[in-house]
Amino acid sequence: MSAITKCNVKVSGAGSTPLVFVHGYGCDQNMWRFVAPAFSDTHKTVLYDLTGMGESDSSAYDFTRYASLEAHAEDLGEILAELDLSDAIVVGHSVGATIACLAALRSSERIKALVLVAPSPCFINHDGYTGGFDHQDIEQLLELMEMNYFDWAQYVTPLIAGEKEAGETANELTRSFCRTDPAISKHFGRVTFLSDHRDDMSRVTHNALILQCSDDALAPTDVGAWLAKQMRGGQLREIEATGHCPHMTEPAKTIAEIRNFLE
Repeated sequence: MSAITKCNVKVSGAGSTPLVFVHGYGCDQNMWRFVAPAFSDTHKTVLYDLTGMGESDSSAYDFTRYASLEAHAEDLGEILAELDLSDAIVVGHSVGATIACLAALRSSERIKALVLVAPSPCFINHDGYTGGFDHQDIEQLLELMEMNYFDWAQYVTPLIAGEKEAGETANELTRSFCRTDPAISKHFGRVTFLSDHRDDMSRVTHNALILQCSDDALAPTDVGAWLAKQMRGGQLREIEATGHCPHMTEPAKTIAEIRNFLE
């Protein structure tokens, strides 16, 4: 099966330079609907669903293969190759940003630059690094997920959306989480929240826009500052936004920052 078919790839836009969007955990390509169309006149926009998410072929989700984010990065590289894209700008959100960085290391000849939206190479605190959570916090979060995935989704989505009570964005995230096969979502959740790709970040030499939210419970501002120091081509920009999904809650600000970077 081709990666284009497996990952439900959609290509549109009038431009020649590819702009490839990678969504985050529990989401799908539809989460980019407030941002991607803004670039359709100037770029070839490519959207897809991570294997196991959205309208991808979930039967292709091999639990052994996808036990690391490298498999998703390999999928992205295959998509770029099958579409014969070069000089692509890859826009990744959250864990999608990490996948974009890993793909840049694997397929550097096809990727020109990166846009990292609310990135976090590691969600767990370590000496000299503030990821936002102690290891015990993450384990408790994952235990709750295992016990009752649907209750967990309703609990965690307001935190992700930056809403004190479940509002429009949190409710959309909950619906997206609950559409995903719970077995796949639990597995990918563990991979997402336990992965540590800090050592890979200094190897990424591409120009990279690091879009940090001013109030993000999942990726504190220290993460953006840390990334900017580690990545030789990193440019840190902070958006006045609450939550982890500025492409959904503050699309105009997100579009403006991406456009300035592209220019």
